[in-house]
Amino acid sequence: MSRLIASFTLAAGLLASASVSAVEISISCSALGKEYEICKQGVDAWAQKTGNTVKIVSTPNSATERLALYQQLLAAGAGDIDVFQIDVVWTGILADHLVDLTAKGQGEIGGHLPAMAETSRVNGKLMAMPWFADAGLLYYRQDLLDKYKRPVPQTWADLTETARIIQEGERKDDKGDFWGYVWQGRAYEGLTTVALEWIASYNGGTIVDEKGEITVENPKAAEALKTAAGWVGTITPEGVLNYTEEEARGVFQAGNAAFMRNWPYAWALAQGADSTIKGKVGIAPLPKGGADGRHAGTLGGQLLAVSKYSKNAEAATDLVMYLTGEAEQKRRAVEGSFNPTIVSLYSDTDIAKANPFIGDLADVFSNAVARPATVTGQNYNKVSTEFFNAIHQVLSKRSQPEQALNRLDRDLKRIKRNGWQ
Repeated sequence: MSRLIASFTLAAGLLASASVSAVEISISCSALGKEYEICKQGVDAWAQKTGNTVKIVSTPNSATERLALYQQLLAAGAGDIDVFQIDVVWTGILADHLVDLTAKGQGEIGGHLPAMAETSRVNGKLMAMPWFADAGLLYYRQDLLDKYKRPVPQTWADLTETARIIQEGERKDDKGDFWGYVWQGRAYEGLTTVALEWIASYNGGTIVDEKGEITVENPKAAEALKTAAGWVGTITPEGVLNYTEEEARGVFQAGNAAFMRNWPYAWALAQGADSTIKGKVGIAPLPKGGADGRHAGTLGGQLLAVSKYSKNAEAATDLVMYLTGEAEQKRRAVEGSFNPTIVSLYSDTDIAKANPFIGDLADVFSNAVARPATVTGQNYNKVSTEFFNAIHQVLSKRSQPEQALNRLDRDLKRIKRNGWQ
């Protein structure tokens, strides 16, 4: 009897110990496309493995609105979110509120894409871990290129002409709402990424160069903006001025556009069982600004960081290391077409079978254009806001490119006056 009582006592003690050690971790996951579903599967697997629980906190799809929410929470020292999904350009902005992950992540970071690893560091400290990589891509309807006997566009002039030809042809076939090209034109961070691609493709620089010099006011940048503004109302709907990623994808996936600029996440959705364009889509690097231009996709992607105000920072860090690890990145690549940040996964046969294009994207990421977040530091958000507002004025025909760039140059110099950091 005493042995039985001892067994019950031991079991009760173990249960009590488990309940005391188990914690609830909250994580912010984007709900863009399949992100919420794929994130939930990952955190549920970690929860089952560790005995902890995870709560997903929904955040705005707009990157600009999400950053504002994060800044509000962190400035107040709130512990509502333990693990933050952050854009690659936010590390410097939020670093003062994040846990230094160097001790846990230093042994792993060397296996990640160098460009992504660089976005995770601030002053040599590892303030986040790379989760998935992104770069802007051109999506196209292969069936329509075949129908109209047109090649995949290599320059913006090629795209403009091909989009016009296909748009006119499809509208004659009673598709009155068909458009040539859709992209992200709302005044938000997404427009910064898109417009930077246009300007860089014309060799017009990256807004602010690596030395901190403001370079955006130049003839090549003006030419790029003039080209893009010419699309609005011709091959691109005027409504694009309020499009984010999902509005553009909605039009393209409904079969109502020949071309789309978007991130890699849209591939898996375009190939989904309920997609009207399944099996009809191809992807390619974004067009060059001309014969002497370059293919330029803006480096995007997301990192995971731990809040300095988390009451369970150790468990939160463990969740970050699990989600950014090789096995989980592979699962996300296979099931959601999220591009890994771990270099070895680009030659993984299972990933290649599920999403053949991922293996071809290593070069796109290696040559991706970085936003000037590192050099402008805490001021990056101000720089980006001035930039996308100036671009939006050009696209909406409220300003000529040269005028807008001149004002932008003046406004950026004002921000820089006391130093970028």
